[in-house]
Amino acid sequence: MFTYDRAVLFGAAAAVRLFLFTAFPSLPNLLAGRVEVSTPVTSFKRLQEGLFLYSHNVSPYDGGVYHQAPLLLPLFSLLPNPSYHPLATNLLFIVVDLLSAYALVQIASSGQASVTRFFKSTRKDLRWTNTAIAAGFLFNPFTFLTCLARSTSTLSNLFILTAMAKACQGASVTFLLALSFASYLSMHPIILFPPLLVLLYDARAMRTKSTANPVAFTAIHTVALAGMIGALLGVSALLTDSWDFLASTYGVRLLLPDLTPNVGLWWYFFTEMFDSFREFFLGVFWLHVVSYVPGLTIRLRKQPLFVAVTMIGIFSIFIPYPSIADAGLYLSLIPLFNHLFPHMRYTFFALANTMYASFLGPAFYHLWIYAGSGNANFFYAITLVWSLGLSIIVGDSVYAALRDELDVERPDLRDKEVIRI
Repeated sequence: MFTYDRAVLFGAAAAVRLFLFTAFPSLPNLLAGRVEVSTPVTSFKRLQEGLFLYSHNVSPYDGGVYHQAPLLLPLFSLLPNPSYHPLATNLLFIVVDLLSAYALVQIASSGQASVTRFFKSTRKDLRWTNTAIAAGFLFNPFTFLTCLARSTSTLSNLFILTAMAKACQGASVTFLLALSFASYLSMHPIILFPPLLVLLYDARAMRTKSTANPVAFTAIHTVALAGMIGALLGVSALLTDSWDFLASTYGVRLLLPDLTPNVGLWWYFFTEMFDSFREFFLGVFWLHVVSYVPGLTIRLRKQPLFVAVTMIGIFSIFIPYPSIADAGLYLSLIPLFNHLFPHMRYTFFALANTMYASFLGPAFYHLWIYAGSGNANFFYAITLVWSLGLSIIVGDSVYAALRDELDVERPDLRDKEVIRI
């Protein structure tokens, strides 16, 4: 339901975005060239390159520049050329941001952040309003910049949030559709399937007051998700008349052939890596990302939404081509767990660290690329600081979630100091 204050919020967010697009027409192209905002797999400039080839009946993957999903091409080809008539494209990205905020409101409205099937936080009443959480997303500087840069990360974030919202509501079909589109566009959201499936199972059990067979439930949804992703890939193959897009989209994410600098940890490491060790460390890095899923899902079984949000935070640090869009999504989801904030110990340090890196990152990149008074170590050093800030938030929130569970299981220990051994 749209209340008056929520309508005002959404209207203001849309108006501010439209004003910035209109008043500063060169701003989108400027931001689209920033490595902090756009990556080789999300860049709007590279999407335009692919559209040019696609509109001239040339495979968009021939030039080695376009690394995004094939179905984005017919979608954006329906819009006027943004170089001459950018309004339609700008409105599309504004609408995507508003739909993402609406999905976030649905997640907050479900109450799954503090009250789940097996867990009820002692501080469940300590929560922000749905409107405040939506405002935190819509006016997050990272979300703003991503929208203005017209990065395709906004589409991936929309489908991730929609999948989470539908899992909270116990809606299987729309959950699977949203997650399949998110995985099709960005690949890594497929890792969210285990915790979101647990969330979906619990939400349906709470809604229907009955439980399905967990093995059959898992098998049916796994097969359905695989079928939907397979259908999207099949349509993509028909569109491009080959399966070459697999190597140019998902192969690039898996094997990291494009070492364009970004805010992540992979590019510099593999720039310095000897070719003989490359395959080994690619496997190690990907195993590192995936290895968090089973441990978090099993240990925090009672809080599946928190597991999914934590995994999004881990994505913002450890995926091959992260950007501020990933961090913006994670930082917009953290306020859902306001009841955990009293347990968090390093909030000020983490936020100060993140702000420090946010301001110095562009400066260090300028010193390296434009001023010539620095080198790659300057920029990589500040990306390490950036990742440190996000890592502190992730680690501190996991500690807070575990401490919250302990307060429920052992009320006698509430407000007492607990030392980890």
